[in-house]
Amino acid sequence: MVLHVEELKKHFITASNPEFIEGTVNIFAQQIILSQKEVTTAQLYMTALGVYEAELNQEKIGDQLFAPGFTYYHRDLFYQNYDVTKQLKKGENVFKVYLGQGWYNGRFTHENKTQIYGNNTAVSWILEIKYADGTSEQFVSGTEVDELASPYKYAGFYDGEVYDARIQQDAMGKASMFTGKIPECFSETTIKVKLQESMPVQKIIRKENSTILDFGQNFAGMIEINAALLDENTTLTVKHGEILIDDTTLYTENLRKAKAEIVYFAGKRKESYLPRFTYMGFRYVELTGAQYIEGLISARAIYSDMQRTGHFTSDNPLIERLFNNQFWGQKSNYVEVPTDCPQRDERMGYTGDGQVFALTGSYNYDTEVFFEKFLKDIRYSQLDNEEGYVAPTVPAGGPGGIGFINMLGWGNAVTIIPEMLYWQYGTDKHLVRQYDSIKKFVEAEIRRMGDHDLWLGPNLGDWLMPGKDLEWMAKNNEPISNSFIVHDLEVLSKLAGQLADKEQLLKKSEKDETAYSQYLADQERYSVQLQKTRAAYIEKYINDNGTVSGDYQGAYIMALKYVIPEGKLRQKVLKNFVANVEENGLNTGFFSTQFILPLLIEAGNTQLAFDVLLNEDCPGWMYQVKRGATTIWERWDALKEDGTVNDVKVVSDNMVSFNHYAFGSVGEFYYQYILGMKPLLPGYQKIQLKPYVDPRLGKVAGSYLSRAGLIKVSWAYQEEGIEFEFETPAASTIELPDGSYYEVEKGTYTYQIKRS
Repeated sequence: MVLHVEELKKHFITASNPEFIEGTVNIFAQQIILSQKEVTTAQLYMTALGVYEAELNQEKIGDQLFAPGFTYYHRDLFYQNYDVTKQLKKGENVFKVYLGQGWYNGRFTHENKTQIYGNNTAVSWILEIKYADGTSEQFVSGTEVDELASPYKYAGFYDGEVYDARIQQDAMGKASMFTGKIPECFSETTIKVKLQESMPVQKIIRKENSTILDFGQNFAGMIEINAALLDENTTLTVKHGEILIDDTTLYTENLRKAKAEIVYFAGKRKESYLPRFTYMGFRYVELTGAQYIEGLISARAIYSDMQRTGHFTSDNPLIERLFNNQFWGQKSNYVEVPTDCPQRDERMGYTGDGQVFALTGSYNYDTEVFFEKFLKDIRYSQLDNEEGYVAPTVPAGGPGGIGFINMLGWGNAVTIIPEMLYWQYGTDKHLVRQYDSIKKFVEAEIRRMGDHDLWLGPNLGDWLMPGKDLEWMAKNNEPISNSFIVHDLEVLSKLAGQLADKEQLLKKSEKDETAYSQYLADQERYSVQLQKTRAAYIEKYINDNGTVSGDYQGAYIMALKYVIPEGKLRQKVLKNFVANVEENGLNTGFFSTQFILPLLIEAGNTQLAFDVLLNEDCPGWMYQVKRGATTIWERWDALKEDGTVNDVKVVSDNMVSFNHYAFGSVGEFYYQYILGMKPLLPGYQKIQLKPYVDPRLGKVAGSYLSRAGLIKVSWAYQEEGIEFEFETPAASTIELPDGSYYEVEKGTYTYQIKRS
């Protein structure tokens, strides 16, 4: 494989015209003429600076969308290896490549930049054919490859595609060799974005000059046009949106500079059209230019290919709908990287959103490979930051360019995500691989803290906290921001100690004394700094009576989660936190929302936790559900009480995404508290089963496919009492709400708490 990678680096071709024009799609074709000899194997090795789709004899190769995938192109590039033996035929074959700009140099980031990673797209391939007689031959990309006329007038993630099916894809010249910079590291794609479930039309709204289709679910995906139902020269325009105004008008203001539309010019050939270089976040589409007839438009969801591992049902329809909303939020935003939203001119790999939802996401789906790739993106992006910060969006937008600012709560994904992977999947390899990256980031934090042992100054804090503007949060962010630093120091000091212990256990001949000494020194350094920063935090931000600076929920929550150890002070802070929630209800931003319900449980206020969960007022999850949400909103108040869009400016105009999964971090409460599933040992080698119940949920059932095996929990209120059933694949502790406690082995167990 190494040989093929090195060969790929030599064969990059590009369009003959080097001029950059936004939205360009180049098409290349190569004749593959085979003898009559029997082919045993045909392997295609392929990559691109840009986004490609390849065909052999008019049949798509592979099932990946947006190949080769989104990486930090300055240092890393994915490649693919396809077995195309069955697609080849004796005699003449036609190999065709569609090459779009994608993330590489198309319009991207909220700043709507182009040419972020390079000026021109390029593609490279090697088709290696082996014959039964032991001979072989190769077909590679080069200057003999034809460049074809392109039916794409435009293609990009934000604006969509303009496709003219009337244009014949005739040869118009030859490709040129690419002379630009290519990354040093080539790695085979580990996780792919694919077409997923079909999304049937649920409702048709016919208007005077257009038709609106409602798919009943907000999702990330794409529409397919059945061109056989269009007359030649018809121009069909399809606009995408998340909501309707007054049930008849497609709302698109929140797309900002993204057009999110498909324009299709019908030709003589009656074939279906499916976008290659874009996707949208939408529930509704509006068609103009052609009368809608059944079968003209279909839709498919897209997301990274992961195994589903979590399920949940409840007799309470609001509770079940909220679970499904966070689930669809994940599917819509796990597209190559953990994005913020799938609809507007952003769709970037936000580290803050990613870390907040990471645990919930790991219950819904097996995300180990997905996050393994994202952590590599973090490492590579971080290499080009002289200070050692982790960019808020990854892959970062270029050395010294877009994205190289530090925002506490975002960059701390560097510790939070690998720590989560350790507990969920039972391997420390992600922490170990990330060690130098974590250390580099923590050293940047330490330099910034200086003699104060705290990071003083503006930060974004508990992002999108209700009722507080950016200026207020920047001034009052420190209890939030510094809590993340405490956690970073704790993770790094423990990890250094564990790595030192590993070295110590090795045979003398295998032990790296230099590494061992460095790990011990690191453990000492970061343990001492942890003590200093924790003490400075408590002294500066927490009063003796347990009040946290700013007296807002996020400050209490993050101090309790990451800073304050067990003891009297913690109990005082918990008491004040509960009092704040009792008085104000839920009032949390991006980071603290994840922990509000678990901390209420810890404080002994189970009913209050369920009251907050079930609250139908704003801010609250059920406020969204009651207003027809099918995913999680970016802001608690994205829709007003009267159903109109809340377009009050927050940071930037039209910041009202209706598919933004951060507040969906409540999903972990479903798994860890309503169902009661937690790992007592990494990878669920030992399991805690401790459900918390509320009669308003009716009957509850759920499961999680852990590394140890399938865990199932159900409970229901009956006339006689509450019935529980547990199925566990490993040694477990079972704790019931009446205080009864059991230690069990693998098996199925039922219990009943009788009504008093």
